[in-house]
Amino acid sequence: MNKRIGIFYGPTGGSTEKVAQLIAKELGAIADLHPIKESTPSMVNNYDIIVFGCSTIGSETWNGEASRSDWDHFRPELKKIQVQGKLFAFFGTGDSVTYPRNFVDGMGILAKELIAQGAQVIGQWPTDGYSFTDSEALINGKFIGLPIDEDYEADKTIARVKGWVELIKKSI
Repeated sequence: MNKRIGIFYGPTGGSTEKVAQLIAKELGAIADLHPIKESTPSMVNNYDIIVFGCSTIGSETWNGEASRSDWDHFRPELKKIQVQGKLFAFFGTGDSVTYPRNFVDGMGILAKELIAQGAQVIGQWPTDGYSFTDSEALINGKFIGLPIDEDYEADKTIARVKGWVELIKKSI
C-alpha cells in the first residue's frame, strides 16, 4: 500500500490520545500520529487517508465561547483541507452514561463539516453493543466512525479498535 495515512487527534494526554496510539499501532508503519493542536491544514493535506479523533466533553464545548478543546482552534482551518481524492475516517471518545444524549457528538460535528465540503468517509460503525440515547455522530443508522467509551467500556476498546482498523483496511 502506497497511501499515506495521517492520524490527527485531540486533546492530548487522555483517552483520545490513547485510542489514537492504539489505531496507529494496528495500522503499523504506514500511519503517522499528530496532535491536532500542533497541526496545520498543509500537514493534513499531505496525506491520502486522514483519521480524525476527538473527544466530546458536552455540546456546550463545541458551541460555547469558553471552549478548551484543541479542536476548537483547528475547526476554522477545516475549510483549508483538500478533500477531493482523499478518504476520511473518524473516531470519537465519549461517556455514554453521563452524556447519553450527546454520545461522541464531537466526531459527528467534525464529520458533517467535512462531508459538507465533499469529503468521502470510510469506517462507518454499527450501533450494536452501545448504550446511548442520541448522538450527532449517527448517519443513516450507523456511527460515522468508531465510538469509544473509556469511562464505562474500557474493556471493549481494544477489540473495537482492531475491528474498526480491519474495516478501514478493506476500504483502502
